[in-house]
Amino acid sequence: MLNWQRKSTYGLTIDFPTLNVLGFVCYSISTTTFLFSPLIRQQYAARNPKAPEPTVRFNDVAFAVHAVVLCIITYSQFWPKLWGFKVGKSQRILKPIAGIVWGSMLAVLVTMFLVLSKSKDGGHDPRGWAWIDVVSTFVDSYVKLIVTVVKYMPQVRANYQRKSTMGWSIGQILLDFSGGVLSIVQLLIDSSLQDDWSGLIGNPVKFGLGNVSIFFDVIFMTQHYVLYRHAGKERVEDNDSGSDEPLLRSA
Repeated sequence: MLNWQRKSTYGLTIDFPTLNVLGFVCYSISTTTFLFSPLIRQQYAARNPKAPEPTVRFNDVAFAVHAVVLCIITYSQFWPKLWGFKVGKSQRILKPIAGIVWGSMLAVLVTMFLVLSKSKDGGHDPRGWAWIDVVSTFVDSYVKLIVTVVKYMPQVRANYQRKSTMGWSIGQILLDFSGGVLSIVQLLIDSSLQDDWSGLIGNPVKFGLGNVSIFFDVIFMTQHYVLYRHAGKERVEDNDSGSDEPLLRSA
């Protein structure tokens, strides 16, 4: 919405929506399979006998799918031919971020190959390489956590370099902060109702995501409300005047 109002993507690094698309696609696959796939749920129960019920609810799936749609829309706004927004010619994804995207996809493919090649029954036996390893270990745990940890860093640096948060919506940070807190609270309540706190171990990504998001949200709120609260409108107009200087330069 902020990009639409300004008809510009200046102030927002393209790395953030790029990693968001990857991360939330992975999270959507994970939550959907844990909630609706009989095979994944069976394998989860076999590996977590003390807490056989995955702590994934329908609202987790709805959140993930909704986030995918919004992230794709945000990413598409960096294509001037689609929206007509002002986008710097040098406003491109950083090479390390591109490496994470392609590396994550390659890791998933390698894990799928291992499941198919090393499992005697096509990945159905949870005691060996199984499809739950693809879903929970790479698609969910590693990929989503890595993406979540990394995706905020270019934007934090960009805000620091510009000494401004203009073009970066503080509204989404406040909502993200609330969501992170509520996500952790839900996980704690679910584990408490099951009377088994191993549910936290069974769903470490959800617990980790909430904490990582809260950490960076606090940084963004500090930048917006404390460090750069006096950044004037003139700075925004200067940054949006047509400059094609990149927000972040690759080494």
